[in-house]
Amino acid sequence: MTQAYSPRFALRFGTALAAAALLAACLQDQTVSDSGVVMGNGLAPPGAPPGTCWGKIPTPAVIETVTEQVLVTPAKINPDGTIATLPVYREESRQQIVTPRTDRWFEIPCPPDFTVEFVSTLQRALQVRGLYEGEVNGNMDQATRRAVLQVQTAAGLPSDVLSIETARDLGIVAIPRTP
Repeated sequence: MTQAYSPRFALRFGTALAAAALLAACLQDQTVSDSGVVMGNGLAPPGAPPGTCWGKIPTPAVIETVTEQVLVTPAKINPDGTIATLPVYREESRQQIVTPRTDRWFEIPCPPDFTVEFVSTLQRALQVRGLYEGEVNGNMDQATRRAVLQVQTAAGLPSDVLSIETARDLGIVAIPRTP
């Protein structure tokens, strides 16, 4: 028995396959955190200062299916004003992008600065605020990531990847001076 596929299915399948291939190519030198943040070599928003490191939260597009009634045959009206035949409609559905895909960029500490001492300081700063109950061991473990996620989500950044802004708010990264 052969399976018949609609052109719409073939288009969706082909698009999904192409997107997966593109994503695989893009992620060769990148890692994805538990919260879906993409990080990697050469990853930076346009115009980022050299020597800075960045995280990105890809936000998918919001797509809705719109269904409309399309008139196929109009109603026929008799000379006396009564309806001879009712109108005929067909239903048409299409997908519409409500909100386009976006990338939310945020600066992160660069790997050379992300030392055991730095993570230990982060853990102590989170511990003092009652957000981290684990051992201060200098490892960016699940408990530390959960605490970072908690503090950053409260500030509007749903990520377990430490941002420079959060590190500054916790007092573990210097705030740059303006001359």
